Amino acid sequence: MTFGGTDDFARPCVSSLTSSGHRAALLTADGVRVEARYEPGPDPSRRAADHPVIVLAHGFTGALERPGLRRAARVFAQHTAVITFSFRGHGGSGGRSTLGDREVLDLAAAVGWARSLGHRRVATVGFSMGGSVVLRHGALYLPPNGGGHGGRTDAHADTVVSVSAPARWYYRGTAPMRRLHWAISGRTGRAIARWGLGTRIHPEDWDPVPLSPTESVPLIAPRPLLIVHGDRDTYFPVDHPQMLAAAADPSSTELWIERGFGHAETSAGGELLSRVARWVESSSAGRA
Repeated sequence: MTFGGTDDFARPCVSSLTSSGHRAALLTADGVRVEARYEPGPDPSRRAADHPVIVLAHGFTGALERPGLRRAARVFAQHTAVITFSFRGHGGSGGRSTLGDREVLDLAAAVGWARSLGHRRVATVGFSMGGSVVLRHGALYLPPNGGGHGGRTDAHADTVVSVSAPARWYYRGTAPMRRLHWAISGRTGRAIARWGLGTRIHPEDWDPVPLSPTESVPLIAPRPLLIVHGDRDTYFPVDHPQMLAAAADPSSTELWIERGFGHAETSAGGELLSRVARWVESSSAGRA
């Protein structure tokens, strides 16, 4: 289960303006409708071209309106513009979750929308499953003159931040990951995920297996990459971020191992999120 046709990345449709910003449905390259929201940041009068936008990619079973993502969006919006969206199979988006495979197309749709709004500098920040998606997206969607891996250059990220992401697929070394694999691999588990967590999961296995996070990170360079992980992560121990950092270009990569931090957007505190936002602003300013 992989994707093709990335030359036709999503277009915004059914756009509306609310008191908190723009809402839109985005159509992905493979025809899935994805709900998205744009918040202009602390100064709505500022031109989009003059400041970066952060596109947030949530974890598995998250969604645009889930408390963890909304809290992260509020923190980031104190610094700059923010786009949030629900991956396929989550929230109000269509389709079914492919656990990080075709979700790259959803992220490309959101990044393409950011650029259509006038932003010249786009940072992607992903959590857990979303963290693996921003890494693969960074490898597949390259800037102009960046070489060829099939993605449109107008849907590329200029800066990438991966939080609480796995380094390798099929990991079952912790109890939460063993429960997750049970949930996605059988009809009963998928039914529980659908009705209990509001997450619709595609029943087919990956074919072919997507590029792994570790294989993706060296292809992101020379763009700035930040890898963030907690020393209390119950899903992926710290050898995962260490593997990612070891595979990445050291000249453009930073690794933060955060003391006391658990897993993904539900555990990330305001201080850490603000620090990530400031890092994005600093890294983006250097690429203006």
